[in-house]
Amino acid sequence: MGRNILFVTTDQQRYDALGCNGGTIARTPVVDGLAADGIRYERAYNQNTVCMPARSTMLTGQYVRTHGVVANGIPLPVDAPSVAAYLHDEAGYRTALLGKAHFEPAFDPKGKWEENARWMRGDTGPWRGFEHSAQAAHVASFRGHSIQHYGRWLETNHPEHLESFAPLLGAEPGGDTMAPETKNNPIPRGWYHTDWVADRTIDWLDSLDADDDWFCWLSFPDPHHPWDPPASELGRVDWHDLDLPPGHPGSPDAISAVLAQKPAHWLAWWEGRFLNAEGGPMFFNPASLTDDQLREITAKIHVMNELIDEATGRVLARIAERGWFDRTDVIFTTDHGELQGDYGLIYKGPYHTDSLMRLPMVWRPAPSAGVAPAEVTDPVGQVDLAPTFCEIAGVAPADWMQGHALPVAEGGGVHERALCEWDSQFPGYGMHLRSIVRDGWLCTAYEESTDGQPNGLEKSWGERVLSPCGVHYDGTEGELYRLDEDPHQWRNLWDDAGYQALKRDLVADLYDSLPAERRVLEVEAPA
Repeated sequence: MGRNILFVTTDQQRYDALGCNGGTIARTPVVDGLAADGIRYERAYNQNTVCMPARSTMLTGQYVRTHGVVANGIPLPVDAPSVAAYLHDEAGYRTALLGKAHFEPAFDPKGKWEENARWMRGDTGPWRGFEHSAQAAHVASFRGHSIQHYGRWLETNHPEHLESFAPLLGAEPGGDTMAPETKNNPIPRGWYHTDWVADRTIDWLDSLDADDDWFCWLSFPDPHHPWDPPASELGRVDWHDLDLPPGHPGSPDAISAVLAQKPAHWLAWWEGRFLNAEGGPMFFNPASLTDDQLREITAKIHVMNELIDEATGRVLARIAERGWFDRTDVIFTTDHGELQGDYGLIYKGPYHTDSLMRLPMVWRPAPSAGVAPAEVTDPVGQVDLAPTFCEIAGVAPADWMQGHALPVAEGGGVHERALCEWDSQFPGYGMHLRSIVRDGWLCTAYEESTDGQPNGLEKSWGERVLSPCGVHYDGTEGELYRLDEDPHQWRNLWDDAGYQALKRDLVADLYDSLPAERRVLEVEAPA
C-alpha cells in the first residue's frame, strides 16, 4: 500500500482567509492544524486569476499557454493530459473528483461539452481520468433549470430550495444591505453544497477497500460569489462588527489616488468608464458599493470559509476512521483569490496583485513520510501540484508536466519564481498581462492590446463582442511592486527612474522562463 492523496480546493479564496496565514475573522482550525503539522507556503501563486485556466493547470500540470485554456470560455481539449489519469494508469490509484470541476464552459444549456452532458444524463462515471465524478456549482439552478449533479439532487430531494440561492453574475441586491449577489439563504446547512460535496466524498471513500491507494479531489464551490451561505449560520460573523480590510485605501479620494498609479483599466473601472465583464457582473460599478455592503459581503465570505473548514474536518475524520490517517497526504489550496475590498474593489479580473494571485496552500504529508513541519517562502505555483502528486505516489512525473514537486523546506533552489498570465476572453478587451514574482518583487508587463481582433467568441455571440472596451495598451505599460514594503501593492514603481534596471531584469527573466510555444484555441462560450 502507498500513500493516499486528498486534494482539497476552494474557489476564489484569499490567502488571508485562513488563521494560519494571519486571518483574524474566520475560524479555520482544521486547515490551521494541517499547516501546523505540515508545510505552509507563504508565496504560492496561480498561473491565471480566473477559474478555467487555473483549474486546467492544476489538472494538467502545465502552464496556461501550453494546455491552451488561456481564458474562461475555452474548453480544455478532450485529449489534454490529466494527473488523475496518470496516477490511475501508472500507480494504480483509485480516482475521484467531487464538487466543482469547470474545465469546460458552464454556460452550456444543450450539453455541448461532456462536463455538462454527463450531469444532464445522470452520469457519474469515468471522465478525464477520474473513475467517479459528481459536480456542484455555486448555485443549484440557472434560468429556472437545475444544473450540475448537485442541482439535480436538490431538485429531486428538496425542490423547495432549488431557487434559494442568490442569482449568479447578475449583481442582484440582497442580504441586509442590498449588496450585490448577496442573500440570506433559507436552505438548511445540511443541504447546502459545501456539506453535499463533503457527503459525496465520504460516500466515495466508503466505497473503497481498505488497502486501495486513492487520489480524491475534493472541490468546494465556495467562497466564490454569490455570497449566500445558509441563513442559520450567519451568526458566526456579524458584519456590523467588521472593519474595512487593510487593503482598502479608506475613502473614495484615496481609492482614486491609488488606482491612478496603475494602468488605465483600474481607475476606469472605479469611475464607471470600464466594464469588468471578464471578472464579475458586467454592469457592476464598484464605486456604488457602500462600506456596509462590503462588510456584509466579507462576513458572508468568512461564514463560507468556516463551513469549508468544518466540512474538510468531517472528511478527514472519516479518513481516520477508515485507518488511512497515517498514510494520507492532504493538500489544501484554491484556484484564485478575491479583491474583497482591496482598492475598494470586489470580484476578480485582469488585476495582477496578491489579492487574486497569492493562494492559501498547505501540504500535510502523510505522518508515515516523516517530513518535518516547515514554512516555505520560496515562490511556488499550481503548476507544481501535479509533480507533487507524482512524488507522493512514488512515480516519476510525466514528461508533459512543467512544474517541480513542492519543496518541503526553505531554499531548495528549484523554485525561484512564479509566473502568472492573463489573456482576455472577450475580443473587445484584448488584454494580455504577464507577471513574475521573484526575490520579493511582483512585476507585470502589459503586452499590446488586441482589442477588436476576433478570438472565436464572435462566432457564438455575434460581432458586438468585437467592440473595443475603451482601454487600449500599447505594450509599454506595467506594474512593479516591492512586496515587503508595499504588501497591498499601492505604489507602482514601473516608471520610477530608480528601478529601471531591475524592471528590465525581471521582464527578461519573465519571458525567458515562460514556455516558448503558446497554444492558441478559440473562445467558445462566455464562461
